[in-house]
Amino acid sequence: MSTSTGLRLTRALQHRNFRLFFGGQSISLVGTWITRVATSWLVYRLTGSELLLGVVGFCGQIPTLIVTPFAGVLVDRMDRRKILLITQAASLLQSAVLAALTLANVVTVTQIIWLQVVQGFINSFDTPARQAFVSEMVEDRRDLPNAIALNSSMVNGSRIIGPSIGGLLIAAFGEGWCFVVDAISYLAVIASLLAMRVEPRRQHGAAEMHLLDELHHGWKYVLHSIPIRSALTLVAIVSMAGTPYTVLMPAIAAQVLHGGPNTLGVLMTATGVGALTGALYLASRETVVGLGRLIMYATLVFGAGLVAFSMTTSLWAACALLAIAGGGFMVHLAATNTILQTIVEERLRGRVMSFYTMAFFGTVPIGSLIGGLVADRFGAPITVRLSGLVCLAGGAWFAYRLPAIRAVVRPIYRERGIITVPAVDTGAKTL
Repeated sequence: MSTSTGLRLTRALQHRNFRLFFGGQSISLVGTWITRVATSWLVYRLTGSELLLGVVGFCGQIPTLIVTPFAGVLVDRMDRRKILLITQAASLLQSAVLAALTLANVVTVTQIIWLQVVQGFINSFDTPARQAFVSEMVEDRRDLPNAIALNSSMVNGSRIIGPSIGGLLIAAFGEGWCFVVDAISYLAVIASLLAMRVEPRRQHGAAEMHLLDELHHGWKYVLHSIPIRSALTLVAIVSMAGTPYTVLMPAIAAQVLHGGPNTLGVLMTATGVGALTGALYLASRETVVGLGRLIMYATLVFGAGLVAFSMTTSLWAACALLAIAGGGFMVHLAATNTILQTIVEERLRGRVMSFYTMAFFGTVPIGSLIGGLVADRFGAPITVRLSGLVCLAGGAWFAYRLPAIRAVVRPIYRERGIITVPAVDTGAKTL
């Protein structure tokens, strides 16, 4: 990699606050993935039930669908760093309680479910606050797309490293010590947030409007913005239809590829490698111009990857196709995040990112339940194939909407200096 390419990939790290956050969050996310693996293993060890695995996942995600829109209003009203300090401290406490119960050998599935609900509630505030806070950590707006892409790279890098460490810790020490490691890892994020130098935010509308009125105002803003409405609709379609394949992966590994836990680990790693590659590609881009087309192509690649994956019986072909699908999924999400962060009004950033969080995470439990019902009747491969076809249809719909989206986004890009105004407007495709 050349020096210029390396600098382009990491230019957002020149900002001290983002550099601190990147380091602290990288450590914490590894702990998060260790806990995810340990929690699933613990539930299965206690019950031997695939159904309860799905129930635990559902309980951890469903609060996002209900709470996040209200959390977005508070993210716009309050100091985002303070919100993150509270959510990270609460997450540390949640992991510590789970660790104590597990190490004492008194943990039950009911307790795990309730702790997952608590963590889902915490995440409902943490995720939109974290997404909105990126714009405060990176002072130069030109580096914002790179920061978002690096954030995605960090998430997917930890997705590769964390499960491997988790497996080793479970085998050597048991699930309880995995939760201990996760609890300790939150200290890195808390320390990074405390070390930041952030200018006090001007709070918008804290005294002028009731919380529900602010929520309604944010909802109207999203509905009346063609680019934001279209982008969030596509995220909801892809997340709801496309994510069941991850829930069904154990069944595919065992029934279609005739493997075991190691096969499942290889498949999950392949997905993570593809997603990391896609995120690094976005980090190498110097401009947001052209991301609309990229969203369309990435969605189509993700859908086609799922369809092809559902038809293969070869492990290595499955890994290659999952890497392609993982890359398409991550490029779609990160590019959408970048466009939203670029065009949204600052006073509404928290609410818009809460709707993004709801469209992404909030629809996953619904899709997982639907996918489980369809798979129970028709089998996992057919379910994944149908998921891919729905994503392909979503990509085609977005392609149809792209000219109308461009017409709205182009003036915003000009106003913010992202594109220059030519002497003669040629109507060039800027999204």
